[in-house]
Amino acid sequence: MENTVSHSRSDVARRRFLAAVGITGTAALAGCSERSISAPVAADESEDTDGAANASHTSPDLERWVDEVPRPGVIEPSGTRDGQPRYEVEMAEIEQRLHRDLPPTTLWGYGGQFPGPTIEAEQGEPIYVRWQNHLPDEHLFPEDPTIHGDIVPYDEPGVRVVPHLHGGNVEHESDGKPQAWFTRNFEQTGPDFDKKDYYYANDQPPATLWYHDHSLGITRLNVYAGLAGFYLLRSDHERALDLPTGDNEIPLVFQDRSFNEDGSLYYPTATPATQGDGDDSRPDPSIVPQFYGDTSTVNGKAWPRLSVDPEQYRFRLLNGANSRYYDLKLLEYDEESGDTGDAGPPFVQIGNDGGLLSEPIETADRLELGSSQRADVVVDFSEYAGETLLLHNDAPAKYRGTSGIEADDAEPLPEVMLVDVAAAEGDPQSTRLPDKLTRVPDIPVDSVDNERYLTLARQSDEYGRPLYALGTGNEKTGFDLTDPVTETPTLGDTEVWSLANFTGMSHPMHLHLVHFQVLGRQSAADYDPSEDEIDLDALDDPESYELGWNDMVSVDPGDVVHVIAHFGEYEGLFTDQTGDYMWHCHMIEHEDHDMMRPFEVLPADDTNESD
Repeated sequence: MENTVSHSRSDVARRRFLAAVGITGTAALAGCSERSISAPVAADESEDTDGAANASHTSPDLERWVDEVPRPGVIEPSGTRDGQPRYEVEMAEIEQRLHRDLPPTTLWGYGGQFPGPTIEAEQGEPIYVRWQNHLPDEHLFPEDPTIHGDIVPYDEPGVRVVPHLHGGNVEHESDGKPQAWFTRNFEQTGPDFDKKDYYYANDQPPATLWYHDHSLGITRLNVYAGLAGFYLLRSDHERALDLPTGDNEIPLVFQDRSFNEDGSLYYPTATPATQGDGDDSRPDPSIVPQFYGDTSTVNGKAWPRLSVDPEQYRFRLLNGANSRYYDLKLLEYDEESGDTGDAGPPFVQIGNDGGLLSEPIETADRLELGSSQRADVVVDFSEYAGETLLLHNDAPAKYRGTSGIEADDAEPLPEVMLVDVAAAEGDPQSTRLPDKLTRVPDIPVDSVDNERYLTLARQSDEYGRPLYALGTGNEKTGFDLTDPVTETPTLGDTEVWSLANFTGMSHPMHLHLVHFQVLGRQSAADYDPSEDEIDLDALDDPESYELGWNDMVSVDPGDVVHVIAHFGEYEGLFTDQTGDYMWHCHMIEHEDHDMMRPFEVLPADDTNESD
């Protein structure tokens, strides 16, 4: 795939959005009274207060920039199985100091730490992982039993977990499906549980993957408690590129958290309607529509600083937050006054979710990361010896991308971490990156076997709480998670999925199993799947960070984003897999309630019935 970018959102983006939600959205959703759905308008007051549950709590006032960014350790295999490395990774309750001035925080960690230890694997060399649940019987946070309460055994003892390798092209038995959960020592298992040892073939491009919990109804709580870690897939080809390694290669996970005075994690347990207004009609504890913490953490440290030399560094960036978007840029910073100055060194992106780009691309301004998106970047500090830089985020909590809707100031988190560049001991040397990184084969549009029009909608549940859902051209208001499967691609087929957002906020959408390529986006008002062919020339080009292989894509309000995916091996990459997988919004509160749907990859001799 050629890394050419000419994307520029037009000056009429706001009007396009208003047209999309005011004309196409309203018309498309008319007559759907069997579901309670909020009007998809830009200034939906109820939607603007979705995150207000967080506003009543303030974390302790912590001194910033006093702790160094830690680097997660790398876990070694404990043995072998069938001649392949086999890992044992324990999930347990731990205590860890997240800031110098906080008491130790009770967390849940993989391998005794938060974030969990990094698993390093080799392209084409399979591994086995036994995920061991040694967590307590009681959850760290109150659970809301109204979330899938008909199929989740909230009244049974034991914490349910199921690790998911995010970005893994894996067999469905090892995908970490939300109903494949298990309790301590596998005493209880979910209906989709298949095996104790997960098998990861690693037959995909080298990339920055991550593992996290995916248990139905409590994913938001389990991940917030600490169940997440990096999984780095490497190859000889990547090593031959002479990219920064060793101490100059640093994985960084960005997460927002809130704290109580005793150092414990704070997570809201009530929606705005239950906080002091006398309305007791909603459950308490209750899920919240979104969560935005007031404290920045990087690799598990609050408000940290990172010490670097005036050299090139490779940063594997991961947005591991529950709901928050990040829009990142390095700025010169005066620590004494707290003032920011000119732009610092740019991010040169060399890879994203699914691996290396075909060539390095310098980010023109800011780097956007929705929840669970990754960016593999190189930063050259050689011209900033002795300086201090601030990693700055200008994304508001209620993120609306480039939709044209004015940003609000709800729970902003502009300061992420400080970067101290050491003084130069000699003349700083800048190393040139290779002009070509790898070959990313295009998936040609003329090879498409099927096109699907899929909608992102906002409903209200039986308690009047905001509920986000996924639908189709035939059911735009969205389906329940447990409704029959509507997406049934056939192994070996190529499909275009057109994701149309009829809500007032951006959603980071994730497909399990496959990696796709972004064709582009347009106003949802300009595209009618029953009448229009996808006109590639009329689309806004993908952003630079959307080139190459993706498993995540952000869909802004009023937009439809077209992505193309091949289900199975493609030009020597990926593997043939069939079975049940998931696609969902990766704002984890949305995923839990109820913005997640299954899809089934059928064997090639089955009939594919699409809507």
